[in-house]
Amino acid sequence: MASERKALPVIDPTRCTGCGWCVAVCPPHVLSLAVVPGWQKKSTLHDEAGCTGCAKCVVRCPFDAITMQRLGGGPSGEG
Repeated sequence: MASERKALPVIDPTRCTGCGWCVAVCPPHVLSLAVVPGWQKKSTLHDEAGCTGCAKCVVRCPFDAITMQRLGGGPSGEG
């Protein structure tokens, strides 16, 4: 039984290089690379409901392009 998730990853497209490291480490496989205008690839959360909130993508991203946003709208630093 999965624990209740408290946050979701938010990807900053200006920092994301499309390297795919976040996609590779995502245990539930809810991140993917999508082609954006200019034929670049950027990471995207394609299955929000399937995300466990583990934050492995945040830890692995070498470009600090991913942050976790608490559900309910508050910043992830609260609590």
